[in-house]
Amino acid sequence: MDTAEYDGSVLYLGLGILFSGLAVHKIVKNKVNIENASLSALPALLLLEAFCYFFFPVKLGVSVFFVACVLYYITLPVRRMLPAEGKSVLVTGCDFGLGHALAKHLDKQGLRVFAGVLKKNGPGAEELKKVCSPNLSLIQLDVTNSEEIAAAYCEISEAVKDTGLWAIVHNAGVLLYVADGELLPMNVYKQCMEVNFIGVVQVTKMFMPLLRKAKGRLVTMSSMAGHIPIPGFAAYAASKAAVTMFCGVMRQDLMKWGVNVSSIHPSGFKTNIFGSQEACSRQAQNLLENIRPDVRDDYGEDYLNAVKDLQNEMFSSSSSDISPVLEDAYHAVLAQHPFATYTPGAFAYLIPTIFRYSPPWVYDTFSKLVFNNHRIMLPRSLRTSHSNYKTD
Repeated sequence: MDTAEYDGSVLYLGLGILFSGLAVHKIVKNKVNIENASLSALPALLLLEAFCYFFFPVKLGVSVFFVACVLYYITLPVRRMLPAEGKSVLVTGCDFGLGHALAKHLDKQGLRVFAGVLKKNGPGAEELKKVCSPNLSLIQLDVTNSEEIAAAYCEISEAVKDTGLWAIVHNAGVLLYVADGELLPMNVYKQCMEVNFIGVVQVTKMFMPLLRKAKGRLVTMSSMAGHIPIPGFAAYAASKAAVTMFCGVMRQDLMKWGVNVSSIHPSGFKTNIFGSQEACSRQAQNLLENIRPDVRDDYGEDYLNAVKDLQNEMFSSSSSDISPVLEDAYHAVLAQHPFATYTPGAFAYLIPTIFRYSPPWVYDTFSKLVFNNHRIMLPRSLRTSHSNYKTD
């Protein structure tokens, strides 16, 4: 290697190390998510560096590579937040779980929080009154109840007056039960759609004049299941897919009004989405009571009993640190330039990417390795047919 080649290698290496350090620092400092860091551009930069090294003179190649690195660095988003003073936000589903934690988090940031609860005198509501500032107001709000939605609108409209409502965070949601789509009762499908989708639409339509007045934010807590098929989640995933598409269309519809729309798609977190142990037992009983005798016979009692343990397994494998979801919701509400989509949690970006860009058989094979639903036994009739096949 002559002197010119050595000098060129040192320049490329030094520039690469310097750029990598600056980019990582900016990504960490601004809490940039993987999908928003445009990581797909990094392999292209590496290929460009190799191309410049082998085919361009040293000065020209280094210059081209330097300009590409600068352009990438500039495009990385910066965490610039708007002041919370004078801004109000409605958060639904604040009795327990994620909504409860989010109401506290936004209250600490200085926002005026209207916390929608199912029971204004319930334990979750009482705790919010104790630990939060006087800026937090409890709102009686069942998102499936049109009268309560209208009453909440009148109460909040009177409170914010001409300022308008800066943001809505649609958090209220139900999962109810995890089981094969054939086994889930129709009332589970209907309730998931009623709460997770219709409820979001009803609240949005009612409060939209206040949002438009403030040129504010519409934020919806969807799910990774709204992007990908997850076995056992037929009812929940269908409702989240519906609300995800609703948010996408509303983002386009509301651009002309200056309202930003974001959807958050978390992976597995330990929230109240599974409900209490008592609620899970009721849903299990509901499932068993609605299975036709021939279906029960095909699946077998041992399979049905194994299905009961799925929710406990999924809950135990979920993350107890919900801070990534809280931070993304806060960013969606107050960032100068909020993202259209957030994917907090392990694999919340990777798994939908595999689904989107891989053949179906690749994703189906991958899901068998990832999701617990495929680890239970085969239904009784399939085990019998396999056994007969082997005997023959």
